[in-house]
Amino acid sequence: MPEKSGQPRTGRSPSGPGVTFERVTKRYADGTVAVDAVSCEVTAGSFVALVGASGSGKSTLLKTVNRLIPPSDGRVLIDGVDVSEGPAWQVRRRIGYVFQNVGLFPHLSVAENIALPLRFERRSDPARVEALLDTVELPRALGGRMPAELSGGQRQRVGVARALATDPGLLLMDEPFGALDPVTRDTLGRAIARLQRKRGLTVLMVTHDMAEALLDAERVLVMEGGRIAADTTPAALMRGEGGDTAQALVAVPRAQAERIAALGRGAT
Repeated sequence: MPEKSGQPRTGRSPSGPGVTFERVTKRYADGTVAVDAVSCEVTAGSFVALVGASGSGKSTLLKTVNRLIPPSDGRVLIDGVDVSEGPAWQVRRRIGYVFQNVGLFPHLSVAENIALPLRFERRSDPARVEALLDTVELPRALGGRMPAELSGGQRQRVGVARALATDPGLLLMDEPFGALDPVTRDTLGRAIARLQRKRGLTVLMVTHDMAEALLDAERVLVMEGGRIAADTTPAALMRGEGGDTAQALVAVPRAQAERIAALGRGAT
């Protein structure tokens, strides 16, 4: 049996909810099946990465959680409640969402971008915005700047701060670091992992970078053809478990590490 993480690694009571996929399927009008009867449980307060080749269904599955993509069959539950119940905005206000292109409004300052979810709730809370800048490890002085004045990594941190503005327990991340350079990716990935542990968040992250999944998450779902091909821990994957699809993905960072080590030894 694959090794799974049944409890969050936070060492504290999770603030995030559990997420359940019950035979979730997404079928398009042309007959394409993007997600095929996926069932799994995401433990409250855990950090789960979804990996797989392009077209494997990982982003589609993620977006069924916040109703950006409605399932054709099956259902998604957050703490036992079907996400299809009630207005979509009520579901989304409890979920933070971070994606690759950030989506900051260029005509608004950093502080105004972070405060947008609060404005939708008719709240004005400058202290909350400053606290969120602290949370994502940005200087408070950046609050008055415009997005164009920031680096890519800083803009992505602002996107995370905005996603956390209403204090959601669930954070969805869709290729959040894909457009960043390797150093910034690593730094920001570590920051998100620290934030997840500190706050007991439930995090679901889609990434095409297997090394990122192995280092940041405590559980990895490997998708292929719209189904979950492997569901296990990074340690189990590194031991060669999870099946052929998972090991093909693990082989990439492993081979890169071996080549770098060889260069260090002076090999050509």
